[in-house]
Amino acid sequence: MQLLNTNITQTLNEHYLVESFNLDNKTILEIGCGAAAMTQKIAQTGTNRNIIACEIDEIQHEKNLQLDIDNITFKQSGAQEIPCDDNSIDMIFMFKSFHHIPKELMSQALDEIKRVLKPNGLAYISEPLFMGEQNYLISLFHDEEVVRQDAFDAVKTCVDEGKMKLFKEIFFNSEISYSNFADFEKKQMNLTYNDDSIDNTLYNKIKEEYLKLANNDESSYFLKPFRVDILQKV
Repeated sequence: MQLLNTNITQTLNEHYLVESFNLDNKTILEIGCGAAAMTQKIAQTGTNRNIIACEIDEIQHEKNLQLDIDNITFKQSGAQEIPCDDNSIDMIFMFKSFHHIPKELMSQALDEIKRVLKPNGLAYISEPLFMGEQNYLISLFHDEEVVRQDAFDAVKTCVDEGKMKLFKEIFFNSEISYSNFADFEKKQMNLTYNDDSIDNTLYNKIKEEYLKLANNDESSYFLKPFRVDILQKV
């Protein structure tokens, strides 16, 4: 397994990669679904898909319940205690969420993932890489290098100890753009987990660095690198 890849050759929309799996007539679990953007895409593509979407944040979970989509069941829970029966899930997805699990609970979360998967079922764990220009900008106010390393180490240990098999490891770039600095600020800086940690000095530093990478009209385009580890229950 490989933490980083500095020679990524493919750029794609992650939903395209997700749909390369046979998800029709399957029971699918998404852990850490957030605002359920990808959840809805998966649910509304294909046929006869039963989606269980878990989110630990109570406020976001309540918002998700208002979506009222027939083939999605929203549950409030974290990965360390999945509210599903043993051997009941065909496919699990985690999009940019595994590194948010506290380090001391990562191994337990992987044990839970194995417990609920059916034999030969797959767990798709997608993580952003700590590299690239967009990552540099965000690291100025929200540095995730350590937690992403912890996440990789936990998954690798799970594989090395034979708890689950590494079915495949995939690296790809995802396109991301901002119309101007205000757009970057709204989408990346004005988030609850940043709290009030961005003071005026840091704010000006972030804007200065953004403008160095932006076009003359302040618009910007980045390739955001990802790693997907697909684990199989054997």
